[in-house]
Amino acid sequence: MISRRTFYLSVAAGVSALAGGSVFFRFLRRGEAQPEAGNCLPIASKADVTKWKSIEQQSVATTVFPLHPVEGQRYLVDALGQPFLIVGDSAWSLLTQLTTEDAELYLNDRQAKGFNTVLVNLLEHKFANGAPRNVYGDGPFKQDGDFSTTNDRYFDHAERVLRDAVQKGFLVLLAPAYTGAGGGDEGWYREMKACGPDKLRDFGRYVGKRFKDFKNIIWVNVGDYNPPNKKLSEAVVEGIREILPDSLHTAHNGPGMHGLGYWSASEIPIAIDTLYTYAPVAAEALLLAENRKTPYFLIESAYENEGDGTPLRTRIQAWQAVLSGAAGQVFGNNPIWYFNASAVKSQPMQWKAALNSPGTLGVSHLRNFLLSLPWFALEPDRDQHLLVGGALHGHFQAVAAYSPDGKFGIVYLPSPRPFAIDMKQFAGDHVAARWFDPADGRFLNSDPEHLRASGRQEFTVPGCSRDGDWVLLLSAIAA
Repeated sequence: MISRRTFYLSVAAGVSALAGGSVFFRFLRRGEAQPEAGNCLPIASKADVTKWKSIEQQSVATTVFPLHPVEGQRYLVDALGQPFLIVGDSAWSLLTQLTTEDAELYLNDRQAKGFNTVLVNLLEHKFANGAPRNVYGDGPFKQDGDFSTTNDRYFDHAERVLRDAVQKGFLVLLAPAYTGAGGGDEGWYREMKACGPDKLRDFGRYVGKRFKDFKNIIWVNVGDYNPPNKKLSEAVVEGIREILPDSLHTAHNGPGMHGLGYWSASEIPIAIDTLYTYAPVAAEALLLAENRKTPYFLIESAYENEGDGTPLRTRIQAWQAVLSGAAGQVFGNNPIWYFNASAVKSQPMQWKAALNSPGTLGVSHLRNFLLSLPWFALEPDRDQHLLVGGALHGHFQAVAAYSPDGKFGIVYLPSPRPFAIDMKQFAGDHVAARWFDPADGRFLNSDPEHLRASGRQEFTVPGCSRDGDWVLLLSAIAA
């Protein structure tokens, strides 16, 4: 079993430079249907570029923390009952690798781009230049690895950064004791075993007291591992919940294992489940949506600039997740997740340059698109009542979601292909159809095409977007 971190340290990132036009990547999985790029020409020439219309940044009501799940709903809501779409960024080393000033710069940038969630390690074991010490030279423990010797100076810095996140309205997915892939040197599992449950429970109490006033935290337990000794992570949770009985928890297990797949409610009370996979996201997401006991979100998949983590791949997994019933998703970028810590030997660029990466912008476009609609009304098209032809399978599976009242539906197509929609799923006599390029956040035409809401409608994507993927928005037209 390997984590994203372990994988990246052993395999050089394949970064494709785009000089205009489209690029398609292939996942070499036996038996998977692969789309063909064909003669893929840009859809907009200089003559017709005025037809495009950019989607605007969507303003939303201020989130009032804490969040909580509601029975029967697939998303979290805030204290006022407002649905919360998780638009996350992986910033694992934020509290140790960055100064207070750089952390503020990072959070300002992510806020400006519409991100509302960050995934962060409270303790970094390896991926910071002075790990486990922070950039100021303060370690989390006065005696290395002894969870009973907490160092207030270290947690003072962490608290300053997290207070800034509070003020900016971020949900913080905070890992209190990241165990690490295979229980190895990336995380704290070996030290946790040496300390034992009693010291870990005391550490949980300490952390709970330090952050008792923070209403914006969901505690992310474990980390890239399915630990054989569950009592260690359980003890940390018990300590936190002794101080914060209403705290929300989830789990970041090993790849391929969702939170509730390894933990029972008596071990870790998981309020929101997690999907963590490098396999095709749609298949696993739809399965979780069908069998869900709680809301779930995509906590990790391929990271931009790592392995086959192209901007297209990161968009595919994000759109597949949110249209398959997820409460949102967490995006990852190399080098942002470790902020150029020297432990990662092959680095594509400086993290400040990566803030404007194509993958980042794709997440912003997804966020603006969904928030322009009543996204919380969507239900995944699990049985393909709406998308009745051309779905394919594997990484390139097309996915769809629609509102049960028949007012609108969304289809995400990772690659060009003919496909079919059952138009009878929509209310009214006609449907407005609009094409949206998820790579650059623009609709193809300002005015939608009007179609009859009857029978099977065959579609062909209008050409190529930047990378070949498209979103089709279908809206019922009131009589």
